[in-house]
Amino acid sequence: MTASHIAEITGLYRYPIKGLTPERLSRVPLRVGQTLPADRRYAIENGPSGFDPDAPEWKPKIQFLMLARNERLAELDSRFDDATNVLTIRKDGLTVASGNLETAAGRAAIERYFTENFQPELKGPPKVLSGREHSFSDVARKVVSIINLGSVRAIEAMLGGAAVHPLRFRANLYVKGWPAWSELDLVGQTLAIGQTRLKVVKRIVRCPATNVDPETGKRDLEIPPTLSRTLGHMDCGIYAEVVADGEIGVGDALAVEEPKLI
Repeated sequence: MTASHIAEITGLYRYPIKGLTPERLSRVPLRVGQTLPADRRYAIENGPSGFDPDAPEWKPKIQFLMLARNERLAELDSRFDDATNVLTIRKDGLTVASGNLETAAGRAAIERYFTENFQPELKGPPKVLSGREHSFSDVARKVVSIINLGSVRAIEAMLGGAAVHPLRFRANLYVKGWPAWSELDLVGQTLAIGQTRLKVVKRIVRCPATNVDPETGKRDLEIPPTLSRTLGHMDCGIYAEVVADGEIGVGDALAVEEPKLI
């Protein structure tokens, strides 16, 4: 892929609470070394993890409620309000829990809902975790995840034409215009979006969370095994780190920056 391959951002999402509903954005500021604002800011601990909010360190996702093992999370519609820190959870159109995640009472209200409704999945008391600027990412660094919609279409073909909702991949950025799988060759390269720069640091290895329909909560596809059988790996999408500040939005062009000649 060269700098002439320009993609377009078609979707922009954050995930304030790990495992819960993605929230669509139109524009967002990006800062060096940071995630999208409030992305994976909170997680719901599934049994004691040893996480210390005063000295936050990365923990593997199996320590938290997550779609890879707890597909019923997709049946919930959650919204987080930045101004009030209130998380509201709805199911079948009805509010089932609400609370300010920065207060003990608010966290207790959310924890009570999961205690009462997720017993089969729980390995211990559920606990809402926050580490201030910590991100409960699947990887031990602050990243922006990017999915090439051309690769999603290729997966549909592998599955015999089955529709694959792009939100199965829970990415921050969805882009169109790149050939299928070409993003996997971008590790080490820099992406330009206006003044913003992102350095691609890692391919994303897909887990069983992608098998869950984000609208129905049903585990109805076998995406990682299909990738493995067809391509010899389970990679789809890339992680990138912000290396230059800026603001990005839906409709913006994304280009691979040519290396500077010395």
